Amino acid sequence: MSSQDFLPNGKLPNPVLATLLERYVSRNSRVVLGPGVGRDAAVIDMGDRYLVAKTDPITFASDEIGWYMVNVNANDIATTGARPSWLLCTALFPEGGTRLEDVEAVFSQISTACRQLGITLCGGHTEVAHGISHTILVGQLLGEVAPQDLVTPEGVRPGDAIILTKGIAIEGTALIAREMRDRLEGNLPSELLERAAGFLHSPGISVVPDALCASGAARLHAMHDPTEGGLATALYELAAASGLALRVWPQKVRIFPETELLCHEFGLNPWGTIASGALLIACSGADAPVVLAALHSQAIWADVIGEAHEGEGVTVMTEDGEVQPLPMFSRDEVARLFE
Repeated sequence: MSSQDFLPNGKLPNPVLATLLERYVSRNSRVVLGPGVGRDAAVIDMGDRYLVAKTDPITFASDEIGWYMVNVNANDIATTGARPSWLLCTALFPEGGTRLEDVEAVFSQISTACRQLGITLCGGHTEVAHGISHTILVGQLLGEVAPQDLVTPEGVRPGDAIILTKGIAIEGTALIAREMRDRLEGNLPSELLERAAGFLHSPGISVVPDALCASGAARLHAMHDPTEGGLATALYELAAASGLALRVWPQKVRIFPETELLCHEFGLNPWGTIASGALLIACSGADAPVVLAALHSQAIWADVIGEAHEGEGVTVMTEDGEVQPLPMFSRDEVARLFE
């Protein structure tokens, strides 16, 4: 077997994942929303309420990994219109390199993030594990939503406005600044690196306030948060889930100066860089001004970056009117950096 037979780091490619799910996942009448490309969480019918369940690992980060874990999982619960409520966590610490204070720091980070979002840590598993080189956290988060308030990625309709909040790639910017600090010192100003590292908290990787604000302003058709693979992958996932095509105006997409500088330093494309902190929202064109006004009233940057129409795939329209396919990323740019 050659190295070409091995899968690269990062999420499984969407076509591979779709094939595996079709082949091996069974159906159940109480599963309202099961696994699929572009689906952030599972939804289970519990009678008068829907239970929303999510699991996600944190594998890139080492600094403030507990904060990442809570917020990344909470984001995916919030994209369904549910409020994240109950957390379980599996924490694996590396053998031969874990001190008690390291474990306590992770617990403290989880506690702080849960407290800020109103989440209860109610269980999990901790272990010093053989065969891993760094701490890995896997979160399992639960929430609930009234059936009439559920939002799913399949809900995008032709003519919908596609809104982006905050900008890209917030999580990637914080990760690069925090995990690659030694390589960046001397090449970029220290105050820039401090600002970039602070992106974890400001503008922040949580989209829970964005989702709750937007869903309270109008009836949303879909929400999706860009994570691994960045905004580009999230747009393709949203298009695949809805069975529609998306057209994006790249000049409308906000990319922070710190992000551009850090990505340029390592030859990364911000569109394919892990992007927790941004939220994609689909709603009718008539409701878009109402949603934008609500977000702006909470000091959340947001703009319409595209629209949905019949067809498939994702295209971008340049300022001179040229239409071309949006580049696809087989894996996240940060995964390539950490390889």
